[in-house]
Amino acid sequence: MIGVVIPVHNEEDYLRACLASIQLAVAHPGLPAEEVRVLAVLDACSDGSGDIARGLDVESISIDARNVGLARAAGAAALLQAGARWLAFTDADSVVAPAWLATQLALAAQDAADAVCGTIAVDDWSVHGERAPFLLRHFQATYFDQDQHRHIHGANLGVSATAYRLAGGFAALTCGEDVALVQALLACGARISWSAAPRVTTSSRISSHARGGFGDTLSAVARAAP
Repeated sequence: MIGVVIPVHNEEDYLRACLASIQLAVAHPGLPAEEVRVLAVLDACSDGSGDIARGLDVESISIDARNVGLARAAGAAALLQAGARWLAFTDADSVVAPAWLATQLALAAQDAADAVCGTIAVDDWSVHGERAPFLLRHFQATYFDQDQHRHIHGANLGVSATAYRLAGGFAALTCGEDVALVQALLACGARISWSAAPRVTTSSRISSHARGGFGDTLSAVARAAP
């Protein structure tokens, strides 16, 4: 079984598009003929996120941690207990490509990889107003969206159940839990496929749910705009 985990904290503005894209990825003809379970981890949600998941018939669990590392870990634990051999992770403000999951699994087989780290694209810079052109140029100049990159994004990450367990899983971090996991995987000797082939598009929103995350980084760059 293949498991997909999405941590969710008050993401009603983005979650429907995220889950719909994952459902398309699950239906991709390139996937192996095995069960895929999608799990939304509702972490201290006080909005309509749970209703959106239920409306799309997406399985969910609820926790009250306000911690993305614990949310990812809770989802992983539930799917591992159910027999998952591969875990794929994305974020609730992101949209995965139709071939996202199939590409992860193909890379794992092709490269004999224990984990796949993909890249991201940004869907719309306009929320940053007059600073949007500056941010777009900065992103294009500094972000390496090619194979053999060394980016780590919880929005585009896959790992085998064996390697995940060996690395100790996600730490209880409010930010950087994805980096910590990959560092632990490398320390265990895991083989990583650093590929730009699995595609994920994420938001460029200013308000970040994780201090120090991608949203905060964008805001800091925007403030430095001339």
